[in-house]
Amino acid sequence: MILLLGLLLVVPGLAPANPLLQRPELRAFIDDMVARHDFNSAELATLFSEVETQPRIIEAITRPAEAKPWHAYRKIFLTEKRIAGGVVFWDENAELLAAAEERFGVAQEVIVAIIGVETNYGRNAGSWQVIDALATLAFDYPKRGDFFRSELEHFLLLSREEGLDPLAPVGSYAGAMGLGQFIPSSYRHYAIDFDGDGQRDLFGNRADAIGSVANYFSRHGWRQGGTVTVPTSVDGDDYRALVELGYKPQRRLDRYPGYGVAVPEGLDGSELAALLELDAEDGPEHWIALKNFYVITRYNHSPLYAMAVYQLSEEIAARRQATADARG
Repeated sequence: MILLLGLLLVVPGLAPANPLLQRPELRAFIDDMVARHDFNSAELATLFSEVETQPRIIEAITRPAEAKPWHAYRKIFLTEKRIAGGVVFWDENAELLAAAEERFGVAQEVIVAIIGVETNYGRNAGSWQVIDALATLAFDYPKRGDFFRSELEHFLLLSREEGLDPLAPVGSYAGAMGLGQFIPSSYRHYAIDFDGDGQRDLFGNRADAIGSVANYFSRHGWRQGGTVTVPTSVDGDDYRALVELGYKPQRRLDRYPGYGVAVPEGLDGSELAALLELDAEDGPEHWIALKNFYVITRYNHSPLYAMAVYQLSEEIAARRQATADARG
């Protein structure tokens, strides 16, 4: 196998010339895929002869939207178009969303908001060839090279398992795919065939996309009917110790008053929570984040992302209810 790969790299006509094929990192990756997953070395070399690394992907990943302050980040997603689009998407897929909530216990508005934040309800699912994006980040982005080499591995396995042409899928600059923007490992582990047609299609099948988002949340511990986050107020400076703990719930709520944090009525004092401080236009705002908030961050490890999803879900649900009330 190694000899054949070498021939493909140097003999004209056996594979298109491509600088990526000359790189030892790729050759080691191919050898590993052959040894551990029984891929064909020549076929992988031919595949990667069609792959191009993209410098613009490195530029994009080094300036993510999550680096913005909250007040600027919020404006990207909490828009009239995205709220109205969420109501339309919900209405068009009401039976599927109700079935997903019944099966997985995940609030319908949160499923809708995830798809709204990720792809604007399928209008913008990305324009990068997935394998190009993953190869670029695997071999040209040392900061997270191990992670993206793993995702490239998952992508090739996914393509083989699902019968996909690995050159065909298009997605985000980070290699996320479909209406819900699943990275390859998430696609393999959490995507489901929700409509029972024998395929897990997150690209054009709304049923599978909706069911898979709900399954992802359920598998990560979503609590049906649980609070996501609530605004609060703080007094003094002791609250900063809670903020510094991050967005993973780690302190019981009944300890929060001792830090100068107001706890709204109705919350269980024994529940673990986190305290968020976000940069609003008029100064910091504070939120108590509970288990379901943390579950949203499993989709994207950013409290700004989770807050945008939550607030969009609330706006969509309120708009849809107001519309229904107006109709009588």
